[in-house]
Amino acid sequence: MGELGRIRKNDTTEIVVQKTEFRGSVGIDIREYVTSERYTGWSKNGIRVPVEKWKDFKDILDGVETAEK
Repeated sequence: MGELGRIRKNDTTEIVVQKTEFRGSVGIDIREYVTSERYTGWSKNGIRVPVEKWKDFKDILDGVETAEK
């Protein structure tokens, strides 16, 4: 388990994707990590998708590109 990737959102925030285990359940966490003078750490913004629902979630995301065309 661990970090799968990061995308810079702006000067102070990155979107971090991790595979984690929480209370015995494995899932994919998509969270914001903030680095600023006031605060450095995880924000409350984000979601957690159970690993068994990941394919359904990915199908929805893949539909975003199709809907734009």
